[in-house]
Amino acid sequence: MREELLAVIERNSRIDLKELAVILGVEEMDVVNELQALEDEGIVCGYHTMIDWEKTSIEKVSALIEVRVTPQRGQGFDNIAERIYKYPEVTSVYLISGGFDLLVTLEGKSLKEISGFVSDKLSTLDSVLSTATHFILKKYKDHGTVLTKKYEDVREKVSP
Repeated sequence: MREELLAVIERNSRIDLKELAVILGVEEMDVVNELQALEDEGIVCGYHTMIDWEKTSIEKVSALIEVRVTPQRGQGFDNIAERIYKYPEVTSVYLISGGFDLLVTLEGKSLKEISGFVSDKLSTLDSVLSTATHFILKKYKDHGTVLTKKYEDVREKVSP
């Protein structure tokens, strides 16, 4: 039940508990107890709403920052990753393979704000060797959800 429960709530965290119980073929109280256990174990870490900010009047800029760092003896990348993720502008930090060590996602009100964060805060950290900033220009799919719909011509065909 656990794996199927996680798969369902990952796609729709707002699903009604009764509906979830029916999907899983168990009692509603079993779902409640399992969800509580998953939260207590730190497996379910939070519930989030995905927003397509392009459809609002709110200005928001997102960026992916590749960061090359010097790992610390006995700590690896954990300490520098923690220093970075504590900034409120940072939405996520990942240890990655390849030419860079960390992938940091940021949100801000403008390109200038993001650039300022990278140059004034991120690049000045002792362990940071270099950064590469990539601004997100458009999201097509995010967390498994398609955000842009393909244009369909709905005009009626006219025969000659």
